[in-house]
This record gives sequence, C-alpha cells and structure tokens, in this order.
Amino acid sequence: MSYLEYTVKYVPSGARKILYLNWPLVLLLTAAAGIGFLMLYSVAGGSLRPYAWAQMIRFAMGMTAMFIVAMIPIWFWRNMAAVAYGLSILLLIFVELFGAVGMGAQRWIDLGFIRLQPSELTKITVVMLLAAYYDMLPVTKVSRPLWVLVPLLLILVPVALVLKQPDLGTALLLMIGGGAVMFMAGVHWAYFGVVIASGIGMIAAVFQTRGTEWQLLKDYQYKRIDTFLDPSSDPLGAGYHITQSKIALGSGGWTGKGFMQGTQTRLNFLPEKHTDFIFTTLAEEFGFLGGISLLTIYGLIIAFCIATALSNRDRFSSLLTLGIAMTFFLFFAVNMSMVMGLAPVVGVPLPLVSYGGSAMLVLLVAFGLVQSAHVHKAR
Repeated sequence: MSYLEYTVKYVPSGARKILYLNWPLVLLLTAAAGIGFLMLYSVAGGSLRPYAWAQMIRFAMGMTAMFIVAMIPIWFWRNMAAVAYGLSILLLIFVELFGAVGMGAQRWIDLGFIRLQPSELTKITVVMLLAAYYDMLPVTKVSRPLWVLVPLLLILVPVALVLKQPDLGTALLLMIGGGAVMFMAGVHWAYFGVVIASGIGMIAAVFQTRGTEWQLLKDYQYKRIDTFLDPSSDPLGAGYHITQSKIALGSGGWTGKGFMQGTQTRLNFLPEKHTDFIFTTLAEEFGFLGGISLLTIYGLIIAFCIATALSNRDRFSSLLTLGIAMTFFLFFAVNMSMVMGLAPVVGVPLPLVSYGGSAMLVLLVAFGLVQSAHVHKAR
C-alpha cells in the first residue's frame, strides 16, 4: 500500500486537510513576514518594541485565522461571498460616519486593541463576490453589456466610498483588482479598451479641474502628483519623502551597509520607515541582494497561487485564487514603484513587511481562502 493510499484510508479527514495544505506557500509567507520582523527590529534601534513584537503577535493571529479559513470547505466561502461584500460596504459606511481620523484621512475603526481599516477587507471581498458571480454566470453571457454592468457597479460602489475617506491608492487597487478578475473571467478586451480610454480622459479632467471649485482631487493629492513628476521642485517639503528614499536606495549598493547600519534610517532622515517606506530601509541595509531576495519570495508566492488556480477545476476557486494573487501583486508592485519614484506616493503598504494590523490580518485571511481552494479541490 502506497503512502497516499494509506493516508486516504487511515488518516482522519481533518488531518488529511492539514497534509493537503500548500506548505511551500506557508513557508514563503513566513519568510516574507520574517524579513518584516527583522526590519522593524532595525528601525526601532535594535528593540522588539514597539513594532516587531506587535507585528509578530498580529502574524500569529493571522496565521491562526489562515489555517481556520483553510479548513472550511471552499463552497462555504462561495456562499458567503455576498455576505462578506455587504459587511465590508457597511463597515465603509460606518467609517464615513464614525471612523477614527489619522494623517488627515478618516479610514479606521478603533477597536482598542487594533485599528481596523475596512478598505483593506474590501479588496478581498470584491474579489470573492466577483469570483462567485462569474462562477454562477454562464460563459455565453460573460461579455454581454447587461452582465458586464453588474460587476462594474459592484466595483464602483466601494471605490466611491473609499475615495470619500480619501484614499486614492486603495481606490485604484480596488478598480484594478476587480478589473483583473473580470478579464480573467473572459470579459471581452474591448470593454477594457473603453475603460483605458476613459481613464486617460479622466486624467486629463483631473488636471483641467485643478484650482477650480469642482476639482476632482484634494490639494495634497495634486501635490503628490507634482512631487512625482519633479521631486526636486520641493526637496524639503512635498518632495522630501521620495528624495530621502532615493538616497537610501542608492546608498545601499549591491550588498548594503549592513544590518542596523543604514545612515538614512538610523539618523531619521527617512520618514515612515516602518510603514510605507520600509523597503528603502531593507535596500539601504542589505542592498540590491536584499531587495531582490524579497522580490523573489513575492514572485514564488504568486507562482504557487497561479499553479493552484490552474490545477483547480472549480471556476470559483480558480478565479478567487488568481484574484487574490493579483491583489497581492498590486500591493508590492505599487509600493516598490512608489518608493523608487516610479509612481506617486499613495500610501500602499509593503505586504507582510510594513508595520500594520489590518493589512497583515486581511492578507493572511485571503491566503486562507487560497489554501481552502487548494485543500478542497478535486483530486
């Protein structure tokens, strides 16, 4: 009797589920978080507090949640997609009415032990509902206008609520992530051509309305665009963040200055070094090799997600896994582009590495859904 036959015959179903987990993915997620702990220890001056210890506790909570979610059959999550989406919309409305304000934005619900950011949850619930929608919809109807309008509205409702906070970065991630699920579900490319053309028109409108009573963005958001286009125009003001970030990135060289030896970080020239700009801390201390190592881990995480999606015969599971992989990709792609000066600063954290509770917990729950799809696929 082979090991697999022995397992199927004698090992209880709950234990079999543990064996069926995508353990390489678990190890990769732990490795990425481990790099985060190391960098948070560094930015705190060689102390676990206040950042690294709190992040470890959140990671432990998140991993526990991931394993729990993974053990629940994927059909349950398909049936709960609309409920999860509706809950996230209610939370966004609650934030608009009663949310805590921080850094000029109203984005959080203060629960005491953690500040919950509902927009992070919405990134996953939108993917869940779209995957469930296209699982239900016959393939012949996927590109018909009426059936394209429904998912478009499902995306635009949370986007509008997030823009009110205001949080342009998250709104863009919601639109791109939702659009990616639609594309992977088989929606005709012509619709995306119209959206891209509309986006170009919207960008033009954004600049045309600047300085008017009906301008489309806040003044600080226009300033971010100006800074992106020419950081040197205000090196001590709006351009300070990206200027110091580039100095830190460049000074790291190939191998970096050494652990806890980065001058930009140690002398506090680098702002937000434990959150949005933590990648520059890594690059300064460990250089190009450190940065490419983290990027390799991220790439392998996406590769395992794609492999799981392609091997799964369930349409919901495949679309959900690919949608979560795309969302994860957007997280680190936007963050790294931002700190390198290739994209405007929009406040997107580096996944599993930046300090923060909501992003960490929601992301690990999302990978719990990926694991559920993997564990419960037909074998």
